[in-house]
Amino acid sequence: MVQVKICGICDLASAQAAVDAGADLLGFHFCDSSRRIAPEEARSIVEALDARPAIAGVFIEVAELVGLDLLQLHGSEPPGFDAGRPVMKVLKVRAAEMPDASRWPDPIMLDSWSHDQRGGTGRTWTWELARDLLSERKVFIAGGLEPGNVGTVVRNYRPYGVDVSSGVESRVRVKDPEKIRAFIQAVRLAEQSS
Repeated sequence: MVQVKICGICDLASAQAAVDAGADLLGFHFCDSSRRIAPEEARSIVEALDARPAIAGVFIEVAELVGLDLLQLHGSEPPGFDAGRPVMKVLKVRAAEMPDASRWPDPIMLDSWSHDQRGGTGRTWTWELARDLLSERKVFIAGGLEPGNVGTVVRNYRPYGVDVSSGVESRVRVKDPEKIRAFIQAVRLAEQSS
């Protein structure tokens, strides 16, 4: 089953909408981002949820406070970086160049490169570049995904997981419950048809 991560959660309504729609992971940004959230606020959101999916976050120092299950690494951490809990390294795809994932444990995430943003850009990349890696590793695909294209990604490439932020927002920082439901439904329908 393809794992679905709804990232850039900034409020309880968005988090609960993602949980209700069947998201497997919720992601919070504690780093320099337009979707940055205070650790205490994230903890309050997680504690108020009706059910708790896995929680991923971008920043190590807040892992214990929020109760992160997975640390999402976007920086220049060296392979083998010991964060004291499971990590998912985000590797950026530039033009037609696949990053080297060989020294990072599963899962990893492939995202579109941006000179000024860590994620949530809404930009896609050439997913075909990852076909070999997707057949060998647990890879999340991110970058420009939205309800209209995620089914194609799942059907054609069978990733371990998909990650969305801006593709399910009504505006920056505000997730749209209908777009979240449509995104997860598109993933599940694509799984059934392939």
